[in-house]
Amino acid sequence: MPTNLPSHLGHRLVKAALNVGDFRRAQQLFDNILQPDPTTCYTLISGLTTYGLPHEAIRIYASLWARGIKPQNSVFLAVAKASGASRDVLRVKEVHDDAIRCGMISDVFLGNALIHAYGKCKCTEGARRVFDDLVVKDVVSWTCMSSCYVNCGLPRQGLAVFHEMGRNGVKPNSVTVSSILPACSELKDLKSGRAIHGFAMRHEMMENVFVCSALVSMYARCLSVKPARLVFDLMPHRDVVSWNGVLTAYFTNKEYEKGLALFSQMRSKGVKADEATWNAVIGGCMENGQTEEAVEMLRKMQSMGFKPNQITISSFLPACSILESLRMGKEVHCYVFRHWLVWDLTTLTAVVYMYAKCGDLNLSRNVFGMMHRKDVVAWNTMIIANAMHGNGKEVLLLFESMLQSGMRPNSVTFTGVLSGCSHSRLVEEGLQIFNSMGRDHQVEPDANHYACMVDVFSRAGRLDEAYEFIQRMPMEPTASAWGALLGACRVYKNVELAKVSASKLFEIEPNNPGNYVSLFNILVTAKLWSEASKARILMKERGITKTPGCSWLQVGNRVYTFVVGDKNNMESDKIYGFLDELDEKMKLAGYKPDTDYVLQDVDQEEKAASLCSHSERLAVAFGILNLNGQSSIRVFKNLRICGDCHSVIKYISKVVGVTIIVRDSLRFHHFRNGNCSCQDLW
Repeated sequence: MPTNLPSHLGHRLVKAALNVGDFRRAQQLFDNILQPDPTTCYTLISGLTTYGLPHEAIRIYASLWARGIKPQNSVFLAVAKASGASRDVLRVKEVHDDAIRCGMISDVFLGNALIHAYGKCKCTEGARRVFDDLVVKDVVSWTCMSSCYVNCGLPRQGLAVFHEMGRNGVKPNSVTVSSILPACSELKDLKSGRAIHGFAMRHEMMENVFVCSALVSMYARCLSVKPARLVFDLMPHRDVVSWNGVLTAYFTNKEYEKGLALFSQMRSKGVKADEATWNAVIGGCMENGQTEEAVEMLRKMQSMGFKPNQITISSFLPACSILESLRMGKEVHCYVFRHWLVWDLTTLTAVVYMYAKCGDLNLSRNVFGMMHRKDVVAWNTMIIANAMHGNGKEVLLLFESMLQSGMRPNSVTFTGVLSGCSHSRLVEEGLQIFNSMGRDHQVEPDANHYACMVDVFSRAGRLDEAYEFIQRMPMEPTASAWGALLGACRVYKNVELAKVSASKLFEIEPNNPGNYVSLFNILVTAKLWSEASKARILMKERGITKTPGCSWLQVGNRVYTFVVGDKNNMESDKIYGFLDELDEKMKLAGYKPDTDYVLQDVDQEEKAASLCSHSERLAVAFGILNLNGQSSIRVFKNLRICGDCHSVIKYISKVVGVTIIVRDSLRFHHFRNGNCSCQDLW
């Protein structure tokens, strides 16, 4: 290694070493130059930054001061860029202070570099200080300052700087326009976005792919699909970002078919989709209720060599919940674990909810327990998970733990806690928490919380208190409040309050068939055939049809669905034969059919036979016949579980010795050893 190198020779050698990527040799050569000139210093510091070694570049800068060499303007410019690339705000501040001390801060190029560096470190205060100290501000200064605010999540301040720029007579360039449009997107400020679009057209910027892509994205985020598509169609060159913008616009605006058509067109034109494209399509399928299509798109994404990221997983996991596919959910969870996504809070929270919705609360607990950090959404998710499974006492314990952790509960927290109290008949506890909301936690109860409290009273059989509570509500009672009371009227056979509740519900949501059916069932059970008939006639006059009940479960990779009296399954003979065998065993164990749940006016024998063909009973029988060594089955139903079927499944769990989990329209029921987690009130 040569020593005491003259400056001109040292510069050539340092440059040669950088060109071949020998950074260590370049630094050693630099250290052996007696008096490195500003050009050599700039070349080495810039080269190291360019090759992704900003900390080494900053070390070279620090060594100049140690050697008594005062940096020149070009060196400050290079090290400002290096400090920004390092994302170390303290380093940026040191360079800023050094520039002030050396009298270099008035240079507009250095000022711009420092604003940009502060912006990369998310330090708007430092950037603003440099900006305000500049005597002369060019278009780059204004652009850097406005984009700094936008990138730091302060779009309103970014737009303010952009407007101030115009008032100061500085004309924005294409970089300014493309960097400020995301502020309009974030604020959903369509008016400002249109004005900037007009400016871009008047100043012939519509050939710029970055400007056009930013415009497409802005219109898409503001749900203005036609202008987004118009800009897109007129673009001379389209990058993948612009395609993604229009795709997102279609899916967000519920134009699912157009989104899929554009995705197909994109692929036919040979445009290479990126991760954002696949995330937009999968998320779009989910937002538009196309769950099975989302599953297919995820498979295609992986077959094309793309790995799902946190956004993909978080948007896709609800598909496992909607399809109630525990097996698919476990596969996704394994992927999360294998690819170290377990550190992503949003992803893990989605996994917690997925397991709960698929009926495995223990797995939800396990994932929640392993979370390294928990935000309010994670706590709320675990509270709601326990509430839907009827674990009211565990809900209260979780709420207490949440408070002890220092996490502040929000409106959703109290909805979950009160729901848990209602399902477990914890009336006093629910009332205490409801009263503490505004007093202790500064969360004012809304209509949803009041409806939860009506449910708390109703499920516990305190119907008069529930009705009085509704009447004292400070806002108009919602369908949820009256619906909770109506549901309890069937359990506790309160015909008069049922009529009042149903009457209110017919006004609030006249097209909901469930309300008419509930009232009809209550009246039939009370043998009020004439009034029941009127409810049916009213339903018919309004053109409302009853939602057909069905139950389903997954066996292997396939989902099997059953309706009442179903004989389409290949194992129908086995199912009915098995139920007949169980019927004999259950009768010996004390079971008697509850024929109140058969609503036709037929004899008792026909009623008993009718009960045997209910969809949930068929699904449970099929699940038991296909256990394949498992100790539990999970059945899902779109309506409320029939009361007689509820009794039967309790007996089955005892006779067969398996755990049966049934999720109906209201909650999860865990049947074990002849008992149900709902304590026979749901």
